[in-house]
Amino acid sequence: MKILVFGKDGQLGKAFQEVLGVRTSVLLAKPVVQFVGRTECDLANGEALTQLLNQFQPQLIINASAYTEVDKAETESDLAFAINARAPEIMAQYAADHGATFLHYSTDYVFDGEKYGFYLEDDIRNPLGVYGKSKAAGEEAIARIFASNNDSSQYAIFRTSWVYGDGGNFIRTILRLAMDREELKIIHDQFGVPTNANWLAQVSLDLALDEHACLRKFISGIYHAVPAGETTWHGLACLAVQAALDAGAALKVNPASIQPILAVEYPLPAPRPMNSRMSTDKLHQVFASWGDMSKLEQLNQPWDEAVRSYVANLAKDGLI
Repeated sequence: MKILVFGKDGQLGKAFQEVLGVRTSVLLAKPVVQFVGRTECDLANGEALTQLLNQFQPQLIINASAYTEVDKAETESDLAFAINARAPEIMAQYAADHGATFLHYSTDYVFDGEKYGFYLEDDIRNPLGVYGKSKAAGEEAIARIFASNNDSSQYAIFRTSWVYGDGGNFIRTILRLAMDREELKIIHDQFGVPTNANWLAQVSLDLALDEHACLRKFISGIYHAVPAGETTWHGLACLAVQAALDAGAALKVNPASIQPILAVEYPLPAPRPMNSRMSTDKLHQVFASWGDMSKLEQLNQPWDEAVRSYVANLAKDGLI
């Protein structure tokens, strides 16, 4: 089998390199995997993307790439839509035409954040900014293409939130600031779930591949994929700092010196959803129907447990 992974230099792309490497290392018949970054293919160039797909002829396409500059998207809308909407549409069209499986990643930003409680997969999209609108357009394009697909092709759109991994992210920014400052002010009225990139890659492959790295059949559609629990940016910052202190990091800040503020006190060019909580019941039902407790345990990992482990590894590697 051939697997094509886009976004190799991003946090999720790097996670797939690690997770796929572990999964396939024990197999006698290993799949052929190609990781693609910006230098190999400019996703804003539709012709180059189509040519790459036709040359490699993948059975599984994993689109871990995205335009993620939320604030810059307000002034770079054409580029945001090219990468977040048009490129996934081209990938989806190839998958639908060739009986392939397509995994794509979307965001809590497709919602306006005004719902009370947890968002469901079929809740109405109402993105607030250009970034969210471009991701919503990508979702719609994929669903439209597969609406009349043949039985052998399938897709999953994984909506997730607050991703962190090997690269720049909120947690690493907070820990860097905590080494230099004696006080931080962090928003405490925006709710969501921090998602570890390795966890997301693992859960994605649990849906798409069996233990022999062969493709599974699953119901195409959108799946919310976030760990268990919920928090705020302030809660995440406090936990990350405490985990770093527990790991022996030399920080000037402690959780008590992280002051909670309202989102309106920290204005940004692009609006953010105030509520990014998403229900994962749909994915739970799929894994439960397979009777595989290990996959359910993975899906049920608490967000704070994953963050503590992530920060401990940063300290172990001398990155804080």
